[in-house]
Amino acid sequence: MPISSSYLTASETIALAAKDELSILQLARDHIARFEQRDPAVRAWEHYDRERILKEAARLDSLPKEKRGPLFGATLGVKDVMNTLDMPTTYGSKAYQGHRPGSDAPLVHVLRNAGVLILGKTVTTEFASTMDNVPTLNPYDASRTPGGSSSGSGAAVRDFQCQLALGTQTGGSMVRPASFNGIFCIKPTWNSISRDGIKVSSLILDTPGLYARSLTDLQLLLKVLNVHDDVPPPMLPKPLSDCRFAYVKTVVWDSEGQPSREVERAWAKSRQLLEEAGAHVEDLDLGQDFENIVNGRHADIMSWDAGLNFYNEYEDPVNRRHLAQMLVEKVEARSAISQKQYLHALDSIPALRPRFDAIAEQYDAIVTPSVPGEAPQGTKTGTHIFNAMWTVLHVPCVNVPGFAGENGMPVGLTLVGPRFHDERLLTVSRSVAHVWLHADATELRPLPVPEGVKMLQI
Repeated sequence: MPISSSYLTASETIALAAKDELSILQLARDHIARFEQRDPAVRAWEHYDRERILKEAARLDSLPKEKRGPLFGATLGVKDVMNTLDMPTTYGSKAYQGHRPGSDAPLVHVLRNAGVLILGKTVTTEFASTMDNVPTLNPYDASRTPGGSSSGSGAAVRDFQCQLALGTQTGGSMVRPASFNGIFCIKPTWNSISRDGIKVSSLILDTPGLYARSLTDLQLLLKVLNVHDDVPPPMLPKPLSDCRFAYVKTVVWDSEGQPSREVERAWAKSRQLLEEAGAHVEDLDLGQDFENIVNGRHADIMSWDAGLNFYNEYEDPVNRRHLAQMLVEKVEARSAISQKQYLHALDSIPALRPRFDAIAEQYDAIVTPSVPGEAPQGTKTGTHIFNAMWTVLHVPCVNVPGFAGENGMPVGLTLVGPRFHDERLLTVSRSVAHVWLHADATELRPLPVPEGVKMLQI
């Protein structure tokens, strides 16, 4: 019996659809079957309408070949902070139940026009800005969080319920779920993908991002979204023996009990694997100026902007009753940040961005932790303590999985590059993934998939 198309990568099913060896209707049925099997255990979707999916699949199948886009044959989950034409958009909030914006966010519109089959809206924490009571469960262990705020997107991709998914990051909401679920993600350079039609938390920080089980799929998505470097990287990945990497712990490495033993182990093992492959690896201390980003400036911007952008819901007495207490506190906490404090953060961080670019350009990639440890137990989504610096610096980040913690849960590490070197960073990630990807494969908890299914592909 042939394997269900839900277990294939987007690139694989796109190739099959191009040869008329797989219909979009069959692709839809396979994914719906996986959803029906696994939704009670994962709960990744905020909105999932089988009839709409089948109708859309039939429409795509009816297109003449010359009108099929580059994503014809792929499936997508859309984080429920992004507007969609044909589905509700609730922003994870009871205040917006049944809300229909009547149009796609430009990011969604571009991918829809490229031929992707949108399966539904994935679970997000409220306004992508809270950390508690997320209903989605980690596919590896239902007692643990999948991370957040892109909770449903990370879990759905890992659980083979969709091949691609969209998320957003203001602190660590792309990278953290990618690590906790053991998948690839890219948080691209800030403002390389339109944020129009996406619920705003912070215009200075918010960055749409992409999830997949294959780096080839992420490269395809960047191409479709017109995210490219000024100088295209080589077609073939660079040999690791020609690569230079910097390991950056950041100031939080030794604070608040961070990191865990599993991250320390992944840190050491990842470096050993790169060095054994011939790469040059060195430690890098970015210095006090960059440490100050972590010690307050990112938090000042995030808190001020959230208080500003959620004030509309806060001051409306009807909507306010539905808001999570954490959002109410964010709005009220804005008054604790002085205008001078906010301006200092706004004025000081931009000067660091070109400085970091100049440092990062000396390396093929900078390696840094994705998370403090394995996905924690419970419904709290975890901390962005290792992600905040890179978000506020606006640099591209790729989570590369490959390691396992003491409880068999995935642990990833982040590769960072200079701004607008997203293509180059993904190309380097392919070389790194070749030596990291199966490092701890036998130590990971099993997922309920047929024998022979590839968990990840480069």
